Amino acid sequence: MKNALRALAKQPTTIIGIAAALLFQLIFTVVWMTGYDGMQDRTERLVIGIVNEDSRWGEAIVRQLKDGLPVRVRELDDPAEAARQLEYRGIQMLVRIPPDFSAKAAAADGTAALEFTINESNPMMIKNMMAQVAAQITASVNRQAIMTGARQMLSQLQMTEEQTRTMAETLSERVTADITYTNPVQGINNQMVPMMIVLASYVGVMIMGMNLEQSNMAAAAMGIGRWQRFGARMVINAAAAVIVSLIGVSLVLGLGGQSAGGFFALWGFEALFILAFILVSQLFLMLFGMAGMLFNILLLSMQLVSSGAMMPRELLPDFYRSISEVFPATYAVEGAMNLLFGGPPADRAALGLLAILAAALLLGAASTAIRRPSVQAAAVKSPDLNMN
Repeated sequence: MKNALRALAKQPTTIIGIAAALLFQLIFTVVWMTGYDGMQDRTERLVIGIVNEDSRWGEAIVRQLKDGLPVRVRELDDPAEAARQLEYRGIQMLVRIPPDFSAKAAAADGTAALEFTINESNPMMIKNMMAQVAAQITASVNRQAIMTGARQMLSQLQMTEEQTRTMAETLSERVTADITYTNPVQGINNQMVPMMIVLASYVGVMIMGMNLEQSNMAAAAMGIGRWQRFGARMVINAAAAVIVSLIGVSLVLGLGGQSAGGFFALWGFEALFILAFILVSQLFLMLFGMAGMLFNILLLSMQLVSSGAMMPRELLPDFYRSISEVFPATYAVEGAMNLLFGGPPADRAALGLLAILAAALLLGAASTAIRRPSVQAAAVKSPDLNMN
């Protein structure tokens, strides 16, 4: 037992394995603690749009909301443009004040409804936060409507201000919330799919890249030239992206997942972002060898935090919001939400992935051109096998 323990402890693979476990703890802890720190202090980055069609009370309500809400309020004149901004996630909730709102709220026995629209094709935190904001808006406007309507009625009885306020506070509810959800998500299992596919895909291609790098070194030792190996590697990568995405999409939809865009659109998009994941993760292996896995661990953690799969990107620190623009997971999550739950076309996300994919491919080719052949490959390479 003692000899076996000493023998295992001296192996480089044992040391590397322990170091990798420690690095996962270190990197994930630092990135997640810094990435999610202070999110509650940045709620002013979230935006609700208000379409005010009530000329009597509407302006006062808008001013009240601007002063009292923890989020930003944007006035919008065109309902169609407001709906488009909600669909494209430019605003997180749309509030409409109907033309007859004040008349209904002021009536002796009337009630009026504020109309809220929330786009569920977002991180789950957005839906929960906007539902809370809708309740806060309703309560605030309801209190004001009760006070205003009561004073109008009770002033005729010549009661004191204190008596008027006491009676007003006991009156029944006058303002209600009419909440509509667009692009509804069917269950928590579907809500978690974007995060799942990013996590599963990137971890999977990291392991694939590590093994492919070892195969690449073995092929180099056999005397196969660098460009032949690079070309073969790209063919394997493309084939793996198509096959893995086909199986992944089939499993998601077969197990009850929803797809607003259809099977083939989702399959094609997932194949695109898996290929982007493959090329980005393998780029570090091409540049640094097996030590490139350290960069991939860091990249995995940063992408999970900044992609918007779990938490809204609007609430992240500026550093993570900025760097997320160059990460493939950001576009993978955006396009996946559009194709799974509904929303705008996935064109923007696809173009972002294509740009990252092309950059990773060019950098990979450049690293292949300038990287010196390994000593092992040079030692065993014979003239008749030299295909470089």
